[in-house]
Parts: sequence; structure tokens; C-alpha cells
Amino acid sequence: MGNLRIAILLRTTEGCFWTLPQVDELRRRNHEVIAILPPGPGALREQFRKRGVETLDSPFDFRFRPTLKAVRGLWRLRRLLCGLRLDVLNYHLYAAALAARIAAFRLPLRRVHMVAGPLYLESPVVRPVERLLWRLDDLIICCTQHISTMYQALGCPAERRPVAQYGVDLNHFDPARVRAPGPAASARASVRAELGIEDDVFVAIMVANIYTPKRIAFSGQNIKGHDVLLEAWRDFHAAHPRSRLLMVGVGFTEAGEAHRRHLMDRFADDRSIVWLGRLPDLRPYFLAADVNVTPSLSEGSNGVVREASAMGRPSIVSDAGGLPEAVNDSFAWIVPRGDAAALREALSIAHRAFTTGELAPRGRSAREHALRAFDRTAAAEAVADMVTHRHPRNRAADVPIP
Repeated sequence: MGNLRIAILLRTTEGCFWTLPQVDELRRRNHEVIAILPPGPGALREQFRKRGVETLDSPFDFRFRPTLKAVRGLWRLRRLLCGLRLDVLNYHLYAAALAARIAAFRLPLRRVHMVAGPLYLESPVVRPVERLLWRLDDLIICCTQHISTMYQALGCPAERRPVAQYGVDLNHFDPARVRAPGPAASARASVRAELGIEDDVFVAIMVANIYTPKRIAFSGQNIKGHDVLLEAWRDFHAAHPRSRLLMVGVGFTEAGEAHRRHLMDRFADDRSIVWLGRLPDLRPYFLAADVNVTPSLSEGSNGVVREASAMGRPSIVSDAGGLPEAVNDSFAWIVPRGDAAALREALSIAHRAFTTGELAPRGRSAREHALRAFDRTAAAEAVADMVTHRHPRNRAADVPIP
């Protein structure tokens, strides 16, 4: 296809950084890219600004309520899309997908939905609705085969649900490029000295923001699995006292931060748990750790596992979503999601590998796998190919409605 006008519709100004390499690749191919975001400042908006990408405020606030304000917002979003005369509308996250499907209904443009996670498909309420609504997308780019399979179960044909996984900046996440932030000889030694952790102590790390328990799926549970890991860790540490757990992340919202505070209070008597909050650079902390733990109940491709692998760290992951697709048994252990006993056993196995020296070769295997599978440039190229390739459907019925 020739040069295209492409709008990316997002419901956040802070997250969705996986879109940036895709935008860079689309612009490298001389396509015009516009970002439609909620009003207000944010790290994502700043990244678009630095790239010279035009950003527009969404007139719809992505809150689906039976109110006149919501109807007016969707109508204004439709008018905005009409005025932009787009060739492609690319949307990420489910609220943006719903808004795009309504506002762009029957407009003469290509609709591309990129799915970052399967949580909404795991809802017994949303899933039957999505069985109908996916038909409003020309293409559903699934970040894992797991998501593509879920859409297959909803009747979506294979050519409409290709898989394109997110990549990692392998130059940035390279152990050889990380310098010690302090006077110590290595980043590992420097971080451990900062945290008061000796070199022969086994260290696990979990990197995930804390979300309040969802209602649409896994009701009442923390979907990133913090509670599961903390429960498993209590028994594991009792058996292996020379161990530490680094908990990296903050509450995603005020309610999420309140939930984080609740967890911190609940496990306040366990001095082996180090709560680190948000970190400007994860790389030295990956190097300070011996194993990454990702115990999610629901998950897409999960960039943390990929980054940990690139940093040469083996992982313990749950079998949720696309996590098993990001690892293999040469450097990772997969446990049933929500199973604290299985997670404790995996920690024990990793600890045994640590004491025998068998964990280091697993780390090297993780790095080698990342180099083969997680290149960000290749991933962005694959997405750009999908976004710009017109699906051979009959679009004669797509007539613009003012």
C-alpha cells in the first residue's frame, strides 16, 4: 500500500509504550501517524511529542455509561475521525476498541485492533458480547497465540487474528552494557550493597504494578498474583532463611496503591521482603536478583519476562495467558496460576540450582532465547506489515456517515 494516514487510538497518556516502536516503524515507511489520546499530560504523550508525532485529544473519555455525555463524546470522536480522513484506525486496550468500533462504524477505513491481554476475554459477561463485536474489526493482531486461540473459539477465522508478539530493546537490556551505579565493581554488587544483601543470598524479584481486584474476571483477586507469591514466599523463606524477595512496582491507580499498602501491612513482619516501588532503571535490579518471578492470574505477553530473559535471568512463571509462550524449560519453570504450593516448590528448585551453580547456565540460555525471539525491530516490522496490509474483504458497504 502507498503512504497512509494512520491514527492510533489509546485510552491512556501513561502506558502502552509498546506502541512506540510500531509508530517508529510506520513513520520510517513514510506513513503519517496521528495519536488520539485522553486530554492531559503523560509520559506517552511526551514520547510522541519527542518523535514529532501529532497528538489529538479524544473527545470521548472512554467511560461507557448510559448518559448524554457519553453519547456526545462518541459522536464527537466520530466527527474527529471523519475529519482526519484516515486510511487506518489502530486501537489498543479494550475500552479504546469499544470506542473505535462505535465511533468508526461503517466509515471507509481499515480497523485494526491490537490486543495486549486476554482479561476481557476471560470474563463470562464480556466474552459472549465479544463473539459478536469482533466482527467490527478488520484485523485483530494478537500479542500471543493464546489470545488468537481464544478468538478462534469465538468464531474468528485464522486470517483475521494473526499473532505478532511485542519485542524488547535488546541493546538496552544487555547485561554487558549495565554499569554499576555505585563504587562497587558490578551492578549486582552495587545494588546488593545498597539493599544490605550479601552475595551468597538467594534473591527473587517480581516486577509488576498492583491493580485492584477486578470484577469482570477473577473477582476479588489480584490479577498479577502478588498475593500468591507472598503466600508462597512466607513458607519458602522459613525453609531457606538466606533469601530475599524484591517487590518492584506501585499501585496502578489510587485504589491499586491502597491495595499495595494493604499487602505491605499484611506482610510487614517479614523482613526478607523488600518493597522497592517504581524504579527508573530495572536492569541493575535484574542483575542483583537470581530469578524473576511472574505469577499472574491473567497475562498477555508480559514484557518483564522478556526483559528479565534479555538480562540473563531465568524465570518462574504461571501458566496464565501467553507466559508459557515467552519461555522454555531450558531457563524457566512454569507453575499453575494461583497455586501457592506449586510456586513455593518452584522457588525451592530454583534455590537448589542456585546453590549447586546450575542457575547461571539457565541465565545464559535465557539471554540466548531473548536474542533469538524478542528483537524489537523485527516485532515492530511484523506489526507494521499487518497494520498496513488491506484484508481482501468486500468493503463496498462501508459508506461514510457524517
